[in-house]
Order: sequence, then C-alpha cells, then structure tokens
Amino acid sequence: MTGTLIVAGLGPGDEALITPEVTVALAEATDVVGYIPYVARIAEREGLTLHATDNRVELERATHALEMAASGRKVVVVSSGDPGVFAMAAAVFEAMERAPHLSKVDVRILPGITAMLAAAAKIGAPLGHDFCAINLSDNLKPWAIVERRLRLAAQADFAMAFYNPRSASRPHQFTQTLDILREECGPERIILFARAVTTPQEQIRATTLGEARPEMADMRTVVLLGNASTRSIGRYVYTPRHAG
Repeated sequence: MTGTLIVAGLGPGDEALITPEVTVALAEATDVVGYIPYVARIAEREGLTLHATDNRVELERATHALEMAASGRKVVVVSSGDPGVFAMAAAVFEAMERAPHLSKVDVRILPGITAMLAAAAKIGAPLGHDFCAINLSDNLKPWAIVERRLRLAAQADFAMAFYNPRSASRPHQFTQTLDILREECGPERIILFARAVTTPQEQIRATTLGEARPEMADMRTVVLLGNASTRSIGRYVYTPRHAG
C-alpha cells in the first residue's frame, strides 16, 4: 500500500502567509516530519504524529518520510519559506535516488513564500530586476565555491539574496563575504538586513556596504544586496526593471 508524501513550505513566519493548499495538506496528514523549530509550528491533534529531528540529518529525515509514505501514511515534510529553496524538496528526491525501491511514492511539492520575497516586499522592490540567491553556509559545499559564486554574481551585477549568512560556528565567513562584495561592488551599494521577517521579532535595516557590519546578520537574517541601479525613494528601496 502506498500513501503520499507532500513537501510543504510554511512561509517566513506569519501564519497568515501559509498557503491554503498547505493548510489542507496539514489537516489531512497522519505524520509531519521536519526540523525541530518548523515542526513546533504545527498544532498537535488526534491522529497526527509529529517527527522532529535535528537540522543536519536531512537525508535521514527524507528517507524516513518516504518509508512512512510507502507504508500507506499521509506524510507532510515541512520546511520554512519555500521547500525548494535551500530546503527539503531536493533532499527528498536525493533520498529517493539513493533508494530506488521508494521511487514509486507519490511526491508533491507545495510552494511557500520564501524569506527573500517576504523581505523584499517589506522594503519595496529590491529584487525588481535579475537576481540570484546564495546560501552562505559551507556545510554542504566548500567555501571556495561560495566565494567564486559571490564574485561572479557581483561582477555580473545581479541583485543578491543571502541565506544563512552568519552562525556562531562560522562568524568569519560573513566578514569575508562583506569584504568580497565591497571589493567587487564598492562601498555605496545598498544592502538590506531582514531578521525574523513577518514575525513579532522582525527587524529590517537598510544601509550601504561601506556601513555594513558582520554582526548585523545571524541565522534568522536574510540579506539582500542591490545591483548598481538599486536606489532608495523615501523609506523604500527598489531596483528599476530597465537596465543599461
């Protein structure tokens, strides 16, 4: 008997930003799987089992979810934001590839509002032209790759969104990131720090690369960097849609 596996995005924090599609999936689930703070957002109810695990066991979590679905359960794997943006959707398919006997599980990905879009909407339209998103953590890729992508994206004049900018175990890397960006973009480029966006703890700050400091970011912060055309108008920041 085969159940279903849904990978769902819970949005950036505000419960009002969870899509109706995800709300229905959670209401029908027999099991919810995910990182501890994300599972904590799910209300307990009769008939629902919550499976909360640590952040560095993504493949094990995905395999467990696939196995439960294969046995007939209705499983929802939860991520914050959007599950396809540095989150569990890719991990589920990687786990499936490693365990071909689970490849017949019916998997659906339900999108959510990711932090960079929520932060951009709060400040205006800083991602109004071409942009890219870079995860600054080197847990799953070498720092040399991060640095190369930073430099190339800056040289191509992309606006950029940075996830996982600064943790207690690697505070020096965001210092290096700011140094690289100042070298490639100059000190006047607009940079935005959005912490805990859409929650009661929300803090949003707009400044320049020259004034930016590493301690302005932590793991609850998404950082947005404008391109050469990004500008402020009153309390808003936007990037024009025209270029050249």
